[in-house]
Amino acid sequence: MKNISKALGILGMAAILFTACNQGNQTNSTSNEGSNGGTVDLSELKIAYINTDSVINNYQFFKDKSDEISEKGKRYESELANRAKGFEQEVANFQQSAQNMTPNQSRAKQEDLMKKEQNLMTYRNNLMQELSADETELYNKVYDKIQVFMKGYAEENGLEMVLSYTRGGGVWYAHDAMDVTKDVTKGLNEAYKSGDTAVPAKADKDSTAAGE
Repeated sequence: MKNISKALGILGMAAILFTACNQGNQTNSTSNEGSNGGTVDLSELKIAYINTDSVINNYQFFKDKSDEISEKGKRYESELANRAKGFEQEVANFQQSAQNMTPNQSRAKQEDLMKKEQNLMTYRNNLMQELSADETELYNKVYDKIQVFMKGYAEENGLEMVLSYTRGGGVWYAHDAMDVTKDVTKGLNEAYKSGDTAVPAKADKDSTAAGE
């Protein structure tokens, strides 16, 4: 999850830097008028953005791997339920036969049941941690794949910057013409279908984003 947060943080920082540079360019335009400094004309930057949540949720690779983790979770849940049922039955049997045991036998059985209960709880926690690790690994892989794809996509479509839009994130508004979410999702799914070897296709004219 750290890599995911880091990736989002970098994209958010890019938006902040863009705003700061834009403000700085306007402030210095008068004082540096006529100078030949190495400034960049921000009006010519080609920028696009993707709705990150939408891309991930519609990325077939993510769907397939999420289903695998879900099925794994169901198997673990069933196995855990069977173990818990067996333990409960053993406790019930002890309660019925405890009166026929000596104090030492009863104490030994209670200690055995306590150890089994602890083992069952440890087993449950291990399963939960494993599923959580699987989910974290999946998100890391998804973000890695998107990042690799976006590099090729940006180069193919002449984009200098691609921002990540998420609700409550660093980008509060962007024109719909800059939204290449559908185009990127389509490209990712085509690449996944062909074994992640497909070259990013050029964006449709309607979805190509350019800075004003």
